[in-house]
Amino acid sequence: MPAETIIGWDVGGAHLKAARLGPGGIAEAVVQVPCPLWQGMDQLARALVQVREAVGDAPRHAVTMTGEMVDLFATRAEGVARLAEAMDQALEGSVRYFAAESGFVDGPTAARIPSRIASANWLASAAVVAATEETALFVDIGSTTADLVPVREGEVGARGHDDAERLITGELVYTGVVRTPVMALAERVPFGGSWVPLIPEHFATAADVHRLTDDLPDCADQHPTADGGPKSVEASARRLARMIGRDFEGTELSAWRALAEWLSDAQLRRLGDAADMLLSLGILPENAPVVGAGVGRFLAARLAAARRRPFVPFADLVQAPAGLADAVSNCAPAVAVAWLAGRSDVRGEE
Repeated sequence: MPAETIIGWDVGGAHLKAARLGPGGIAEAVVQVPCPLWQGMDQLARALVQVREAVGDAPRHAVTMTGEMVDLFATRAEGVARLAEAMDQALEGSVRYFAAESGFVDGPTAARIPSRIASANWLASAAVVAATEETALFVDIGSTTADLVPVREGEVGARGHDDAERLITGELVYTGVVRTPVMALAERVPFGGSWVPLIPEHFATAADVHRLTDDLPDCADQHPTADGGPKSVEASARRLARMIGRDFEGTELSAWRALAEWLSDAQLRRLGDAADMLLSLGILPENAPVVGAGVGRFLAARLAAARRRPFVPFADLVQAPAGLADAVSNCAPAVAVAWLAGRSDVRGEE
């Protein structure tokens, strides 16, 4: 690993994540801040200031991104070019971009090969898993999406390469534990002795569901709620009640918690279906672990347990001090690009 500090960046459409790895690849600081990029490039500039105050600076930076997908940009290629330009202008020192099989490239090159830069953060994380685990199913469940990637014989075994292909292969599932609208979790729910259709309105999100089940990590919910209201158990139950045309009042809180548990299970079933389809390829042995990452990895742990597979947090694969282990697993792509950039130095690949 390198003798100098590297900061890894994951520029998302909703969050900006950064991980500072010191000499030897040891994690020194990891942070995630909200960055609603669809509202404008000024959101990225603001988030960069906030993150740099937390992690400091470094002579080298490694960047991956998914933010090019937001509708601020007419095309993903435009998004890659503008985000690379913004990062180049904001960061001092060497700034390199993760370009999948092309390794790390500079900003102008990244703009010329946007298909290799766009939404490649999952591959950075999976590459770290492949470098440290012979076989595994990597499952990263974040605030908005989930990535499921087989690793076999020390190689990333993904069949899809971009978002379009990965949606088809089941390796990208657009469901997360914070921002996903409840109406996307199921068509109907059991309540009061009946199957009740969910109202197709943005009244509540997955954060409300997992707050009611007491599973949502404190650091996970960084965006405003669907109604702009408080992030309390009662407020979450009130929003969930609206999804089935009811008021919170007049019904015991336990009923709303039970509904949240059912919706959490429904989300897990969808993720389990994707995992089972990948496992049905027969390329992973029965004892291959599930490596979990993201703020929703509590669902990945349940997925592993239901399939009688070991569960390994992503932080266990890298040098993460105990106090930073949760943050490292939460921000796996940011950690991964810094880790890979340092490793490529040792191998003379950059």
